[in-house]
Amino acid sequence: MVGLLALVAPIHLLTKALLGHSRWPTRFLAGVAWIFGARIKLEGGALRPHTLLVSNHLSWLDIMVLGGATGCTFVAKHELGHPFIHWLADQNRTVYVKRTHRKGAKDQAIATATALEGPQPVALFPEGTTGPGTRLLPFRSTLLEAANYGSRDVEIRPVAIDYGAAAGELSWWEESGKENVLRILGRRGTLPVTVRILEPLDHSGGRKKLAEAARNAIAQRLGLTSPAQSPIAAGE
Repeated sequence: MVGLLALVAPIHLLTKALLGHSRWPTRFLAGVAWIFGARIKLEGGALRPHTLLVSNHLSWLDIMVLGGATGCTFVAKHELGHPFIHWLADQNRTVYVKRTHRKGAKDQAIATATALEGPQPVALFPEGTTGPGTRLLPFRSTLLEAANYGSRDVEIRPVAIDYGAAAGELSWWEESGKENVLRILGRRGTLPVTVRILEPLDHSGGRKKLAEAARNAIAQRLGLTSPAQSPIAAGE
């Protein structure tokens, strides 16, 4: 991974300086996913411009898999930790929001809508954290309000990241990040993963109904039986 970064970073920075944009972050994410054993299959066809992807989330590996497969950028919490991690995220045009700032919900949605004006699809994980892999956590609806703030016709599509029987093994749940990374690095063999881009959702009914529809579509595609969505979490 260090060798890949050393190779890609100078090419990316030069390309961005000369052309104003670069596809090397997508290639880097795909390469890191491959190093960790992921063998990605993408289903669902090409994405149109100004698409908001709403995905399940069970591992940090989801970022490599989804970003490498679709070329998307991500909505992430503002506190990413080490400045170097922030720098890496910046190279892929990451959108930062303060999710604990409830009064800033409108600002969060506007920031996401602004990113949707750009050339990349924008992906968010409405569970707000990684789940156990065997069920979906409640979906927070705040950022889905971006569809109403965008100046373009935004298309919202659920995404089911499917690791198959390995989902529970890969999930980052009740362990430290270091333990999870080392465990996945030590895993033998390759990891087949399917990224399924599902049908667009009707977002005329409001963000809470949209969050519920996205969650139901992903759960059905993954064959998960999840508890009913919490009305409290749905309103956040």
